[in-house]
Amino acid sequence: MRILVVEDDVRLGENLVASLREGGGFAVDCAVDGIEGEALAMQGCYDLVILDLMLPLQDGRTTLRNLRRAKLATPVLILTAKDGKESTVDLLNAGADDYLNKPFDLGELLARVKALIRRSRGGGSAILRVLDVELSTLEQTVHRAGKLIDLSPAEYHILEYLMHRPRAVISKRELLQHLYDYNWHRHSNVIEVHISNLRRKINIDSSVPLIETLRLRGYKLLTFKEDVA
Repeated sequence: MRILVVEDDVRLGENLVASLREGGGFAVDCAVDGIEGEALAMQGCYDLVILDLMLPLQDGRTTLRNLRRAKLATPVLILTAKDGKESTVDLLNAGADDYLNKPFDLGELLARVKALIRRSRGGGSAILRVLDVELSTLEQTVHRAGKLIDLSPAEYHILEYLMHRPRAVISKRELLQHLYDYNWHRHSNVIEVHISNLRRKINIDSSVPLIETLRLRGYKLLTFKEDVA
């Protein structure tokens, strides 16, 4: 999953990036002003935008309004030093999905981020299920037929991404964009390795395969036993 952080405070931005990458396993891109942030967000490849209000060149409120006028549905979490009911109402009316007042706890930020992404995908459940595979997005664990499957962080995030989109064909490019930050091109040869290892681990005690490779198209989950019959 990929997040855009738009924050001009260098130290805070670095702390946010470190927390999101290490604590949440997210790929993170950064912008330091509202114009750059808007341009990146408009690409539509992010699962969430974290947007500061006080930005150079273009403030966060204007950036938010421009994104919503362009019909961009990506969830936006606002960071603000302002407090009060009127400010909150204004932010929500402008299209914000949630907000945090500065200073804030990084643990709370991470929890809000995960909840917003989960909600934007059409459900509040922290448990994803396909066939006999159960994935907990809170604990970041995977069980198959009740047995814990030990996955690497990359393998887990590939599986989570696929399970959020059951039966959809997910291209290699899409997986790369959501697993890695702006340097994703450097990792273009690793997806096949991760998929191979994930398939080996997830199928080790099952006769029913879970992931199908579609030549020149990508990957998809086999969500019903009849898919593999």
